[in-house]
Amino acid sequence: MAARDQAAPEAKEALASLCSTYWYPLYAFIRRSGISPHDAEDLTQEFFYNFLERDSLRNVAPAAGKFRSYLLACLKNFLSNRRRDQRTQRRGSGAALISLDASAADTRYMREATDKMTPESLFDMRWACTVLEQAMAELRREYVQRANGEMFDDLSGFLTDREGTAPRDKLATKHGISVGAIDVAIHRLRQRFGALLREQIMQTVSAADEVDEELRYLISIMDI
Repeated sequence: MAARDQAAPEAKEALASLCSTYWYPLYAFIRRSGISPHDAEDLTQEFFYNFLERDSLRNVAPAAGKFRSYLLACLKNFLSNRRRDQRTQRRGSGAALISLDASAADTRYMREATDKMTPESLFDMRWACTVLEQAMAELRREYVQRANGEMFDDLSGFLTDREGTAPRDKLATKHGISVGAIDVAIHRLRQRFGALLREQIMQTVSAADEVDEELRYLISIMDI
């Protein structure tokens, strides 16, 4: 919504964040659709060019539902139109809107378990990963700001594994605190991560009561 209002002072920053955050799920969908790495890179750039040129964000409304679904529908429509007219010169060619590390992107894509996934399921999984990564990055930023970056690095493993990556007693000794204090720190870390994750999801749904549904879906898609 912030990116949609081009007259707003925060629109440019919001738009840049939107593109840089969500380009990879789109790229992965295009690659899984049978497109070569080079063409997938071009099509991703072209999609954003058309998406913004047509002011597609103006169709995003608070009651429009999940932005994830809307963006994927726009991409499918774009690819369908491109297939109908392969002779159309790509608009915006040479004017890259977002910075794509194509080599790294395709290396990342090749590591996906794509043999069991449709383009849609891969898009959703990468979207879920992106949301998790954004929440994790914000959580780490908060800890670093409080000069607790090392504590975050030591405890972050407990977000995905109840046993973490190191014994709690060794972490307590390392940081000069009790095991009980480590347990409290882990509990607070998990609570804050959950709150930040919900905040990330809230930015991509139309109402607060959709957050839990989207969260459950994104967690389920990670099990593919």
